Amino acid sequence: MTHLRKPLLAGVLGMALALAACSSGGSGQSGESGGTASNSGAATTVTLRLWDEGAAGAYEESLAAFHDQNPDIAVEISVVPWSDYFTKLRTDIAAGSMDDLFWINNSSYTSYAKSGNMVNIDEALGAEARDQWDANVVKAFTLDDTLWGVPQLSDAGIALYYNKTLLDEAGVTPDDLANAKWSPQGGDDTLIDLLKKLTKDNSGNTADSADFNADSISQYGYNAAQDLPAIMLPFIGSNGGTFQNGDQFTFSDARTTQAMQYVVDLITKEHVAPSAADTNMDGEFTRNQFLQGNMAIFQSGLYNLATIAESADFEWGTALLPEGPAGRVSVTNGIVVAGNAKSENPEAVAEVLEWLGSQEGNEYIGKNGTNLPAVTAAQQVYFDFWKDKGIDIQPFFDVVADGAPTIDPPVGDNFTAASAAYTEVLNEVFQGRVPVAEGMKTADEKANAAMNGE
Repeated sequence: MTHLRKPLLAGVLGMALALAACSSGGSGQSGESGGTASNSGAATTVTLRLWDEGAAGAYEESLAAFHDQNPDIAVEISVVPWSDYFTKLRTDIAAGSMDDLFWINNSSYTSYAKSGNMVNIDEALGAEARDQWDANVVKAFTLDDTLWGVPQLSDAGIALYYNKTLLDEAGVTPDDLANAKWSPQGGDDTLIDLLKKLTKDNSGNTADSADFNADSISQYGYNAAQDLPAIMLPFIGSNGGTFQNGDQFTFSDARTTQAMQYVVDLITKEHVAPSAADTNMDGEFTRNQFLQGNMAIFQSGLYNLATIAESADFEWGTALLPEGPAGRVSVTNGIVVAGNAKSENPEAVAEVLEWLGSQEGNEYIGKNGTNLPAVTAAQQVYFDFWKDKGIDIQPFFDVVADGAPTIDPPVGDNFTAASAAYTEVLNEVFQGRVPVAEGMKTADEKANAAMNGE
C-alpha cells in the first residue's frame, strides 16, 4: 500500500539525501544531499535513488562491498524525501533524467512498467532469480507474468503492539488480545468489550462504566483511524470485503462498508479511539499516543518496530491482530529496486541489481533490525537481531504464513490521484460528518473517476 508504505511506515519513516553528478542516463541532480558507496574514479558510475535516509546507510555499506568485488563499477546514492519522491520520479522519467536504479512501491510501479521505463527482471537476471525472494513481494510486483523489480524490503503482516502495564491495570491479558474477535453483527464480538476496559476518562472511569465521560478521555484503548495498511485493509479483508477489483475501487461493496462502519463506530460511538480530527491530519498521532503511554493497543506493522523498541519506556509486547468473520486477514507490503530501462549503462545496472538481490547484498538492510530484507536467505540477520533483544515478532509472520488469506495492497496507474480523491471523502466519514454507506459510495465514484483519468 506504499504506499501503502509511507517512508517505510503506513505512515512513517520520511527521509532525505541526494547525489552527485553521474555518467549514466540519470542526471543525479534531484536529491538534497548525497553519498557514494565507492570511489568516483571507477570506469562506470550508476546512481540509486531511495526515499529513506536510514536505509541509505545500509546501502552504502552493501555497495561498498559490491565495489570491492567489482572495482569497475561505482554506485552513487541519492535520497529524495517521501513527500517529493513520486512527483520527482514522474518528472525525471518524463525528462529522461532519472537515476539508473530506484526504489518503488507496488502502488506506483504499474504505469512505468507498462510504458517501458523499467527493466524486465526476468530477462535481466533470469526467471529463476525470483525463487530466492519473498513470494509476497514477488507477487505484488509481477504484472503480466513479468517481474519488474528486485525485492529489497518486506513488511510481513499487521499485528498488535500492547502496553503491558495498561493491560495489567485493566485485567486484560495478552491471550485475551490474541483471541479477540470482532463482528459487525455483534454476536461473538469480544474486541469492543476489551477496548472499553482499556479506555479511561480523566476521572479514571473506563468506557464500560456509566460514569465514563467521552469528552475528557485520558487513555485510549486502540488506534482505529484512517490508516490504510494497519487498520482499513485488515478490517476490510477480515470481513471478506475488497478494496479493489483490478485497479477499480470497491468501497461500496457491502462487506467493505460493514467493516468501515465498525471502525468508524469505534471512534464516534464507542469512543475507544482518538477523534479523526486528530488522526486525519497527523499520520503519527496514534503511534505517539502509544509511545507516550496514552494508548493500550497499537495495531501496526514491522515498519514501526524499531521506533517502538527505541522509544517506549514501558513494558510492551506483540499479539495477533483481531479475528473477523473471514478470519485474520492482513495486507503485506514490500519495496523493490527497479532498473531504469533507459539507462546508458544497462550491463552495470544488471550487475548491481543482481548484487542487491543476493543474500550478501541484501543482508545489510536487516542487520540493525530496522528493515526486514526481502531476500529470504538474508532475513535471518533480522530475526537474530530481535531475538537477541528478547522481542517476539512472530505475530507479524503468523498472519501471512503460507496459506493464510491476505488482502492485496492497492494498485493503479493513477493511484496517487485516486488516493487523494477518496481520502478527502473518508476524512468526513471518519469524523462522523457523513454516513458511512453514503461516504463509501461517494469515495468509490470519486476515486474511480480519478483512477480513470477523469
